[in-house]
Amino acid sequence: MANEEYTERIDRQVDKDRARIKDLDQLKVRGDVFDDVTLLALYKLSQKGWITAIGGPISTGKEANVFLADRGSSTVAIKIYLIRTANFKRMQEYITGDRRFHGTRKTRKELIFTWTKKEFSNLKRAQKAGIPVPEPLVFDRNILIMEFLGEDENPYPQIRNVNLENPRLVYEEILLQVTSLYQKAHLVHGDLSEYNILYGNRPYLIDMGQAVTEEHPQALLFLMRDLENINRFFGTMCNIDDVRDTFTKITGIPVTTSENNMYDKEK
Repeated sequence: MANEEYTERIDRQVDKDRARIKDLDQLKVRGDVFDDVTLLALYKLSQKGWITAIGGPISTGKEANVFLADRGSSTVAIKIYLIRTANFKRMQEYITGDRRFHGTRKTRKELIFTWTKKEFSNLKRAQKAGIPVPEPLVFDRNILIMEFLGEDENPYPQIRNVNLENPRLVYEEILLQVTSLYQKAHLVHGDLSEYNILYGNRPYLIDMGQAVTEEHPQALLFLMRDLENINRFFGTMCNIDDVRDTFTKITGIPVTTSENNMYDKEK
């Protein structure tokens, strides 16, 4: 179908669904984000009432952009994974070994669709375990709609940009969240740092697409890396716990000094 005919059909679809998508012409031009697949998914979600208006970007990156959006009288966040520029190899590292998504096709598009589904599933598990994360609402293809974390359309800042009054208290709260994530949700975040923790009245864990189950072959290494990142960030602000002790408290697995066998399960 010619581009002109496609655009006309999309316009008719929007009018029919009465979707109030702001700056539609600009979205069509932004082919890196709003390609054909993404536009059709947006129209489908708007038809079902999940979106009534799309506003400006909350955050942008090489793998995904997050936009503010209206759902009736409420505000939500729309995360759109970029099919053309997302890190294909990085995503494979986290999906391979996750039994939940065994048999995922190896094409870029299918992998990103699976990644979106994976983040939705991980957020659901984390929320059920009582961990502060954005509530996942719905997903379609490469689009995830979730709770907006912020006030008056202003998103909560990343914790690296917050002047914490009691950093030790916040540090302990994050360690409790990591512990609950492992022990209750049976997940490891896998990429935890000051860049994917938001802070409102408390810390919130975000960017859960790469989170893996505890059975993943790299889960323990990912967990240790998460703990090291948290210690690195808080190490200049307050006293921190020994990362090996924290790891053992969370997993029940003592850390050894062996380079070939970093963890020995208690027998």
